[in-house]
Amino acid sequence: MMSQTLERPPSRRRPATRPPRPAAATIGIPLAYLAVTLFALWWLDIRPGALIAGLEDIARLLQRMVPPTIGEPASLAALAIETLWIAIAGTGVATIASVFLGAAASRHFTGPRFIGWLARGIIVVTRAIPSLVFALILVRIVGLGPLAGAMAIGLHSIGMIGKMFADVFEELDPAPGEAVRAVGSGRVQNFVATTLSRALPSMISIVLYRLDINIRSSAVLGLVGAGGIGLALQTAIGSLDYQRALGIILVIVGMLLILELVSYLAQRALAEHAEENTTAQLYGAGRAVSSPGWNRSRALRVESGIVAGAVFVWSVGQVLADPPRIATVWENAVRVLAGFFPPVFSLEMAYGIFESVIMALSATTFGVLFGVVIAVLSTRHLVRFEPLALALRGLMVLVRGVPDIIFALLFVAALGLGPFAGFLALTISCTALAAKFFTDALVRVDPSPLRALEATGAGRLQVFVSGVWPQFVPSFIGNSLFTSDLALRESAVLGIVGAGGIGFLLDESVATLQYDVTAGILISLIIVVVGLEAVARWARRKVI
Repeated sequence: MMSQTLERPPSRRRPATRPPRPAAATIGIPLAYLAVTLFALWWLDIRPGALIAGLEDIARLLQRMVPPTIGEPASLAALAIETLWIAIAGTGVATIASVFLGAAASRHFTGPRFIGWLARGIIVVTRAIPSLVFALILVRIVGLGPLAGAMAIGLHSIGMIGKMFADVFEELDPAPGEAVRAVGSGRVQNFVATTLSRALPSMISIVLYRLDINIRSSAVLGLVGAGGIGLALQTAIGSLDYQRALGIILVIVGMLLILELVSYLAQRALAEHAEENTTAQLYGAGRAVSSPGWNRSRALRVESGIVAGAVFVWSVGQVLADPPRIATVWENAVRVLAGFFPPVFSLEMAYGIFESVIMALSATTFGVLFGVVIAVLSTRHLVRFEPLALALRGLMVLVRGVPDIIFALLFVAALGLGPFAGFLALTISCTALAAKFFTDALVRVDPSPLRALEATGAGRLQVFVSGVWPQFVPSFIGNSLFTSDLALRESAVLGIVGAGGIGFLLDESVATLQYDVTAGILISLIIVVVGLEAVARWARRKVI
């Protein structure tokens, strides 16, 4: 049998392997931010001469603030404690509401479809409106004091906590729920037994993280009369008592740093794998196989839950210590909400929104650039000088402890009214936030490619460019977009203290009872925030 010879096609030279091209979003997003920033330099009249003159004015203001004083310690301590009650009460109420909203907004929700849509709508709206804006409106409804502050904190927190709870519920394996449903359990029984119990550790971490944010937010609610230590700060700056203003700022920063440490220790204690060589065990062995027993971990969870519940109930009692008359609240709420319709839109409103967006995006650009430099100096990839790294990290922790609107207050006092003060305040805030995100991302890069490059004799700069930076780019883009999102929300309220943006018009509309204008501003703000969030989600899908 003759063997047949198979003809092969002529061999073609395979092209050399090329690295994948970067996604268009990886190049397009930084270019878009750069274009907006260049426009903002002209629009906001940010010139080197103005920056130098501004630094001189700020230096003179700081000289007037030294030495710091705090006035009457007992009064300031009472306001600081009131700030803490506002944050705890608002976070607790938001957590309870978010369990139901997060469950209804989850894809696994099997109830009526319109309830899911309603839950998602509430989450989107409350997340888009800053707590200071809620406080501005609620003061008109429930009156001055901590109740308005706690309600504002709670409403805004629902947006974040509810969204993150929904994400946690969706990530759980649906098989246990389907099995329990098959044996005839009710919807509530199924949710508690198979979803809530498994999601509880993640939910606790989310609530503690949000509490840390809310303590920072509640520290400035007094600026609009919603209780807390911000009231003392507003009084000090309004009376030009800058030494007391600095003392109050230092008290706020110290309080926030202490509470951040307490929050970190609480999360570490509640984490299932906080210590090495610890075996994860939900319950101890009981007397019978079917009855769970007690172990150290379960006892710690129960004790922590009891303490947290008691503190929450006490904080609610404190903010309700002087409750308003229900009839008055109802009348005010009806009047304010009725005044929202029909909402009014104007060119002045569009200009304010545009100015807020320009301030936020340009401040993000500068903050990201400064943040990258600080992050590189704070890690060991390129510059290995430990004292400098520790000093920069400590400085960023201190800067993050000062709320944005306090920076804006100081810049307005030094430089005068206008968006320039708001731009500087947002730039400092974005720098501290971006530096933290970027430092964490650089610490987490995979060391294997770096070791391989070092083995070939590559220098430190070559290792950074070829090994560190490609891994860092997705985090760089994602964290920059997140920083921009937060900056936009903050820029919407800086105008309340005269630092530019839509906040001035918003404050003026509430003060003059033009609630139809207030409604138009809130609707415009929600549209812009949701639109930018959609763009950010699209960009993350393209890059990450």
